[in-house]
Parts: sequence; structure tokens; C-alpha cells
Amino acid sequence: MSIDIRRLLRWMLIAVPIAAAPSLAAQSPEPTVHAPPAWCAKLPRPQYARLERVSVASSWFEVYRVDPNVYAIYEPRQWQEVISYLIVGSDRALLFDTGMGMSDIHAVVSALTDRPIVVLNSHTHVDHVGGNHDFAQILSLDLPYTRGHARGMAHADVASEVAPDAFCAPVAGLDTAAYAIRPWRITGTVHDGSVVDLGGRSLEVVRVPGHAPDAIALRDVAHGLLFTGDTFYEGPIYVLGPGSDFAAYTRSVARLAALAPRPRKLLTAHNIAVSDPSFLAALRDATRAIASGTVEGTQTMRSSRSRSTASRLSFRRIGVGFARSRRRTDLGTRAR
Repeated sequence: MSIDIRRLLRWMLIAVPIAAAPSLAAQSPEPTVHAPPAWCAKLPRPQYARLERVSVASSWFEVYRVDPNVYAIYEPRQWQEVISYLIVGSDRALLFDTGMGMSDIHAVVSALTDRPIVVLNSHTHVDHVGGNHDFAQILSLDLPYTRGHARGMAHADVASEVAPDAFCAPVAGLDTAAYAIRPWRITGTVHDGSVVDLGGRSLEVVRVPGHAPDAIALRDVAHGLLFTGDTFYEGPIYVLGPGSDFAAYTRSVARLAALAPRPRKLLTAHNIAVSDPSFLAALRDATRAIASGTVEGTQTMRSSRSRSTASRLSFRRIGVGFARSRRRTDLGTRAR
């Protein structure tokens, strides 16, 4: 598959904190009638028609079998469109991320497997840890950033995730005024190169800091799978907020692009579950172009969703969206 980086990296947003905006007020738990936001027009994404849908008793999650014993657990009705993954071995299963915490992901994975479940997060932004508190076994990197997020996130820090324009329609049963990320307990640690044995299936931890200090990818060499977290997905890629580091992100992308043997599939954390590995080389080339200053941007917008604002700069010569800002956001206000 040939990838034109000018088309691919139209999505890419590298964001760094501009000026603080007023804090968000608590949202009313009562549904408000409003026009669906523009992002809803992308749904349903046509790529999902090519995947095997698995029936689950949930109106919030959609589940797809993306490889034997690998399930994508997709949340299409909230703007993050986050995707968690259940990877099932003969002895236990690993849940790579737990989503927004707006519905019961534990019930969904329990319906998919009867194996004991261990959680490992691609990183600890709000949209990947919302269901952590429901699981007894949670692995993580041993970092202050991760331990800090494990203490939970207050409603004020995550209120933008439940604003009216965060949903395609009102969500039954979700008290948006009370939405917060509950604390969870880390029960074990991993590091770069750790191998998690599920029984007949092994997953290697690959540290990829940049988007977040605790960002990791998971590599299933035997089955040709690379779970990229937020280091790559088909959509705007953000490097924004406390702990983000564009230089580290550039190195991490280069590391993933150089992996050998090359993965057969990329399994990503937002929007579209399965992507072609050719995207990694194109992303590597674009991040290097940005880092070297060989591209120039023009300001086109301001972010409206974080408690600090960010200017998006579109690098039209290679089609990159690059967002800069000058002031850090508060913990938990930015994800994806």
C-alpha cells in the first residue's frame, strides 16, 4: 500500500499549550436537545463494514473481531471514538485500555471471555482509563505521571468530555454532572521490553513516550500485530499537555517504523480499528520534517475543547495539521 504523506498527515496535530480559557462549568445531567455536532457526520465509518461485528448486550459499545482472539471494543457515540482491545490467551486475557468509563466495559469483556483479565493502559489519559477501577489486576509503568493519574480525575478536569457537543445524541443513564475518573490500584509494573504471557500468546511492551510520558505500544510478533495506542491512529494526532514531548514523539514514531519483522496490522486507539503498517513510515517522515523546520504552518483554528486553547497550524506542503500553544493544560483536560 502506497501512502501519500501529504494526504495522511492532513490529520496530524502536534499540540503544545496558548492562553488559559475560563474553566468549564458542570454539565446538567438532563438531556438537552441540540443539533448533532459536525463530527457525527463521519459515522458510521465505512471501514467497520469490513470487520466481523460481535453481538454484545450494550447500546454503548460496538465490538469487532479484528484477528483471532482479538476484539476491538469501540465507543462511537462520544467524540473521542476511543477503541480498547481485548486480547485472549489460553490462560488469561489482557485488556489494552478501558475507555471512557461511561458504560460498563467489564460486563462486555466478561461476556467475551471467561479467562482472568489483566488491564494494561496504552497511557493514562482520561479516555483510556475510565473503566480501570472495575478491574482487580492492573499493570503499568512505574512513573510518577502514571501514579498521579491512578488517583483519579475530578469532574472539573474531565467536564469537556461530557459537554453536549461531545455526543451524537443524549446518553441515557449517564449523569454528566457527576462524571469523573475513579481511582484505581496498580497491582504490577512493566517496563520497556517486558513480555506479558497470556498462555499461547505473548505481548511485548514497547515504550513510546511523546504523546504522554507513559505511552506504550504492544507488539504481538507471532501474530504480526502492533497495538499503537495514541502514537498512531487515523485522525488528528495530538502532542499536548503536561508531559508531552515532540522530540520524544518523533523518536518513538521512528522506533515503531523500524520494527522488524514488520507488523501485519496496526490496531489503533481511535476512530478506525485496523490500519495499514505503511502509515508508520509516512508519519516518521512527517515528524522529521516538522522537527527539522522544513515545513511552515499557517494558523487556521483554535481548539475549543481544552481548558487552554491551542492554535492549529496546517502545513499544506505535506498536509500536516500542527497545533501549537504556549501554556500547559490542567491534568486530565486533554486526552487523545
